[in-house]
Amino acid sequence: MDIVALGEPLAEFAAVERGSLDEVFTFRRGWGGDTSNVVVAAARLGASAGYITRVGDDAFGRAFLRLWEQEGVDTSRVVVDPEAVTGVYFIARSDRGHSFTYYRAGSAASRLRPGDLDPAYLSQARVVHTSGITQAISPTAREAAAAAMDMARRSGVLVSYDLNLRPRLAPVTRLRALVADAVPRADIVFLSEEDAAHLDDRRPAPAVAADLCACGPRLVVLKRGAAGCLVVAAAGGRWEVPSWPVEVVDATGAGDAFDAGFLVEWLRGAPPEAAARLATAVGALAASGLGAVAPLPTRADVEKFMAQHANSRTKGGTE
Repeated sequence: MDIVALGEPLAEFAAVERGSLDEVFTFRRGWGGDTSNVVVAAARLGASAGYITRVGDDAFGRAFLRLWEQEGVDTSRVVVDPEAVTGVYFIARSDRGHSFTYYRAGSAASRLRPGDLDPAYLSQARVVHTSGITQAISPTAREAAAAAMDMARRSGVLVSYDLNLRPRLAPVTRLRALVADAVPRADIVFLSEEDAAHLDDRRPAPAVAADLCACGPRLVVLKRGAAGCLVVAAAGGRWEVPSWPVEVVDATGAGDAFDAGFLVEWLRGAPPEAAARLATAVGALAASGLGAVAPLPTRADVEKFMAQHANSRTKGGTE
């Protein structure tokens, strides 16, 4: 397969009305979880993908299995755990932005462990992807993420890692230690400006990205939202790629969609700047609809969007 990811799926309830969670009554059910979003987005873009996780033996776990199968994501390494539930989160939208409420403690995904990994399965992937959220949800999931990265590297498989730092899951000092452990194991590292601030709020995000690139990855990709992205290469390249014009409805999962777009295009042989250009388009389209998965675009959607808006962007970058 092109991409195999491991991590935490979460059932999603996105408020249809605007307001705080205690004020709204109508929700749209969907799917979320950063690494699950990546494999679904990659599959819609035409890549082959597989997922490693645990889901509960419950309605939400069964819904996830149907989703992945419908999207063409291989589920042969998904464990149905009869002793735990599938995690859930709620999204509320207001003039102040989005707020998230999670019910994930003790979830099936948090029971992911190294024993759930099959080295042969990982070795046939072209990229293995995981994240800081996977590391932070439990000690056993952290061990599984580290083991997967090590198995991939021993097999010559590229490792992709998104920091996705969430202070709700662990103290910032602990999150920084997780990053320090994972980044040297990775070939491609993704982070947001918020992630960069959690690592070091005294320095600009591009400097933080450059520091991470010096730790061993081939590429570090800084996602900057409306400002586009910055790609830093260990070999010395540096590319600034602008964003695309889009009306943002819900940015949930847009960064995960970006990751998928970049990886899929990179695997097709595109240079970093071209991979980043497509990734920003994928992320923009993902942010134009409600929920993490529902608005994820197909390859045809992305190519049509890029063609329509090609003249509204200016090419940037240096090598």
